[in-house]
Amino acid sequence: MAVTAKRYSYAGDKASITARLKKIEGQAKGIREMIENDRYCIDIVQQLTALSAAADEVALLILEKHIESCVSDAIREERGEEYIHELVKTIRKAIRR
Repeated sequence: MAVTAKRYSYAGDKASITARLKKIEGQAKGIREMIENDRYCIDIVQQLTALSAAADEVALLILEKHIESCVSDAIREERGEEYIHELVKTIRKAIRR
């Protein structure tokens, strides 16, 4: 029997998410270049902060889609407790950084 890949809810936004990740890659490269070129510390920290914020936005977008589909579906099917615990655990890890 062939195994089919599960289509997750963020798949509809895959192009947008991929574009955001490419932008983050560019930011990371730019930061590396700043360090290689001995740029001012504060400028580097500001760029790192922007990179972190961009990554957080991608994570929030994916979490939003997860809640709208996977968690909601699980709740409707009366198996939401596991998904809610998993979600809370993930959010706890994210805010501890």
